Amino acid sequence: MLFRIARMALFYAALIGLWQLVVRMEIWPRYLVPGPRDVLDSLKTDIDNGLIPHALKSSLQRLAIGYSIAFGIGMVIGIATGAWRWVDETVGSLVLGLQSLPSITWQPLAIVWFHLSERAILFVVVMGSIFAISISARDGVRNIPVLQKRAAQTFGARRLQLYRYVILPGMLPSLVQGLKLGWSFAWRSLMAAELIFVTIGLGHLLSVGRDFNDMNMVVAVMLVIIAIGLAVDRLVFGTVEAYVRDRWGLSQT
Repeated sequence: MLFRIARMALFYAALIGLWQLVVRMEIWPRYLVPGPRDVLDSLKTDIDNGLIPHALKSSLQRLAIGYSIAFGIGMVIGIATGAWRWVDETVGSLVLGLQSLPSITWQPLAIVWFHLSERAILFVVVMGSIFAISISARDGVRNIPVLQKRAAQTFGARRLQLYRYVILPGMLPSLVQGLKLGWSFAWRSLMAAELIFVTIGLGHLLSVGRDFNDMNMVVAVMLVIIAIGLAVDRLVFGTVEAYVRDRWGLSQT
């Protein structure tokens, strides 16, 4: 454990050193490529004055709402396409096609349908993550061995019991990866959607930094976005993945 931490610390220290070296070489003007200390000062200032904490709170609230909606709808679509062939051939094919659309392509529709509002942002977040969740749920249902379903039915399991005790637990290993992927899509979609109109949020702070040519703020906010992504990936999904691997006997150790 200590070796892993030391290795990561050494890597990021080398990365910061390389960043500082590039700045000192003055390949680009300082106002375009700020140094680590300038970015750190900007980050500290924006945290102390409450700008970044307030923006982070607003962004996380939108993310929680949008991702929850996408999770609910995506699970229904995924289970339906995995359980019934005719649904997979119709709705499933549409989901696969829409999955190829970048989340930013939903912005024009969001503006036309919901105007410059919170609903427009939530719409982009939902559409950016719902299909990854649907596809993972579908694959999870289809990967459950048929013998498990037949065994449950032989012992008298009804349809509701079959889904509760066989299908839902059996699809978890595949579903966790889809939820993780869906969250990353939702997080990126949110950052893009917050550029739609003037509203407090991390994405809007990026726009403010760009408009005022404040690259210190832009890079500082980018570091916050990266830190949140890493924290959720390691602390939330990493914990869930470890539990699922251990519970379902998928650990390599």
